Amino acid sequence: MKTITLKQTSTNVPAIAMGCMRIADKSISDVENYIRHCMGLGLNFFDHADIYGRGVCEEKFGTAMRNMGVNREDIFIQSKCSIVPGVMYNMSKDYILNAVDGILSRLRCDYLDCLLMHRPDALVEPEEVAEAFDILYSSGKVRHFGVSNHKPMQIEILKRYVKQPIEFNQLQFSIPVSGMVANGIEVNMNTEGSIDRDGSVLDYSRLHDITIQAWSPFQYGHFSGVFVGDYEHFNGLNQALHRMSEKYSVTPSAIAVAWIMRHPARIQTIVGTTNIGRINDVAAACSVNLTREEWYELYMQAGHPLP
Repeated sequence: MKTITLKQTSTNVPAIAMGCMRIADKSISDVENYIRHCMGLGLNFFDHADIYGRGVCEEKFGTAMRNMGVNREDIFIQSKCSIVPGVMYNMSKDYILNAVDGILSRLRCDYLDCLLMHRPDALVEPEEVAEAFDILYSSGKVRHFGVSNHKPMQIEILKRYVKQPIEFNQLQFSIPVSGMVANGIEVNMNTEGSIDRDGSVLDYSRLHDITIQAWSPFQYGHFSGVFVGDYEHFNGLNQALHRMSEKYSVTPSAIAVAWIMRHPARIQTIVGTTNIGRINDVAAACSVNLTREEWYELYMQAGHPLP
């Protein structure tokens, strides 16, 4: 399995992380098979959140790990908190600490490898986040920290107080949803793509050694649908994906992930499928190294202009 290095702590992690949002409706046996198969492929990084299945995903994952006798050190578990379903966002000290205790209890673990703040809290007091992170780190409950869906200046506010490195930022990113690339290419143009909606988060992340985790790598829009195989809306893109998939003897989905991996920012892709066949397909992306011409062709076929 291809790996990437977290530059701030020299930790190696798989280039593909497995998102666990969809295991809530799976049987414990299915979850066991899912974990076993992923680990057999070297996909030992699992991404959770306390709102996934309202905690059910973490409970089933924890039960499956216990049943299987998984060595905790052989698996990297990340979870997220700060979303209060249907109500608000909360990054207060007490909420973070209570959330992590709940996560660990459901996962039947003593520690998280990584904790992310799931969504920015407009009422955040960064001093409280720093206090919570200090307690979690010193107690051994969390080893790494990061954020999700945060802009650079929001991260800077946290970094002013937080002692631990901010190592991840989880952001929506795919071939069609690549505004963080487009605003750098369409600089000084009167085009839709030139609008900087994220504070140059891609360049910021590279400058500060923050690993971007790409969520929804097969989606377009805001959960508008899957673009792979959608010839009605993305005919040219799918033709290019199909042609390249034949060249590299992988599936179009693997090419879509290889496109993300080709970027020099060393982006980690979060894949949410629990289907064994699709997991195999996606893992094959690690064997593909797209040429510069192929990368730009896919980018343009998704509707992005070049000046």
